[in-house]
Amino acid sequence: MVTGASAGVGRAVALRLAREGAKVALIARDKPALSQLKAEIEGKGGEALAIAADVS
Repeated sequence: MVTGASAGVGRAVALRLAREGAKVALIARDKPALSQLKAEIEGKGGEALAIAADVS
């Protein structure tokens, strides 16, 4: 589970985990950015679940 996954360090961590074979839950407020990241991960053969939420 990666919070803040839509940009910056969170996005980089999510991509790295997916590249290493993890199934990644992507959590952030920016739904369009999450959808794009999910598609990118799945396009490279990974698995991801995108959840738009504010965890504050």
